[in-house]
Amino acid sequence: MRTQVGIIGAGPSGLLLSRLLQLNGVDSVVLERQSADYVLGRIRAGILESGTCGMLRQARAGERMDAEGLVHSGIELCSGSRRQRIDLAALTGGKTVMVYGQTELTKDLMDAHEAAGSHIVYEAKDVAISELDSDTPKLTYIKDGAEHTIVCDFVAGCDGFHGVSRRTIPEDQLNTYERVYPFGWLGLLADTKPVGDELIYVNSERGFALCSMRSRTRSRYYIQCALHENVEDWPEERFWETLSTLLPSETAAKLETGNALEMSIAPLRGFVAEPMRHGRLFLAGDAAHIVPPTGAKGLNLAASDIHLLSTALIAFYQNGQSELIERYSDNCLARVWKAQRFSWWMTTLLHRFPDASAYDRQLQMAELNYLAQSTAAQTALAENYVGMPYEDGK
Repeated sequence: MRTQVGIIGAGPSGLLLSRLLQLNGVDSVVLERQSADYVLGRIRAGILESGTCGMLRQARAGERMDAEGLVHSGIELCSGSRRQRIDLAALTGGKTVMVYGQTELTKDLMDAHEAAGSHIVYEAKDVAISELDSDTPKLTYIKDGAEHTIVCDFVAGCDGFHGVSRRTIPEDQLNTYERVYPFGWLGLLADTKPVGDELIYVNSERGFALCSMRSRTRSRYYIQCALHENVEDWPEERFWETLSTLLPSETAAKLETGNALEMSIAPLRGFVAEPMRHGRLFLAGDAAHIVPPTGAKGLNLAASDIHLLSTALIAFYQNGQSELIERYSDNCLARVWKAQRFSWWMTTLLHRFPDASAYDRQLQMAELNYLAQSTAAQTALAENYVGMPYEDGK
């Protein structure tokens, strides 16, 4: 089979890239090792920057998001008896974020591809990349016991942290940077009314908590847990009781509990691989970088990669321009490291570190006090939270 762009991974990044290319006359084939049902069953992020929302609309897959998504103009930071609302809209000239689950976003993209008859191969096993030093790299995979080959001009690695794309780049040509945090997030999803109208971030003596949501009737809650703990260590009753002790008393009084639809533990890490391009292979999303979820940057950072990559590929095929292809990695990494810094700062500000001293705790309190008193500090938080503009990654 021959195509212009071979895409590995049918998560949001791969589906969004394929859709944007398709609408601009660029052919692609998407390979996904899991089934479509498995992809839709993954519970992931739910906070979209305006840039990500704009890309969904550009891909003609944003109608349900606009109808059902929840626009949020602020977030709340709680510490001790203080509750500090960060007015995102007022501090950023009207910018907001959208609460819309990644599962729903993925379904919308899948539906758009199905209607368009896109070429997406699910349950493509043993995907391998070869001949990257040529003008026609190849993808091979196994489907229904038979081996298939795709010849393409470019390969987009949208296959996540454990995918084959990054591993294909020679180790001596790839630099990696990593920070592993000494705790995780235990998350619970329930069909209960959210405890607040906006996201609530909590820094307490007992640890971190986050009150989030997926809709007006579906809540997503997180509490900080130790890395050695398992979901089996946390009966639902224990989760709800612990969450209640972490929240301000007036918030805890409104907490509606219910049966868990899903519970999972996510470790927190920061990771960057650079460069994000090796010849005709481009890395995007989790294949190239991971951020702690504290700043709500993971999915949005992947979307900004796809903005830069789709723009570069469309310019190449429509106008013969290769400048944006050459600059892809540098442009992405400029934004990636800004997101890493913000996510690190939010994580450091809000969590209890096992080895933290009394001095460290006082620094956290001083930072939270400064945020409460300084419009400049609140503006810096708000600008990063709603997302920097797409300006070639700068």
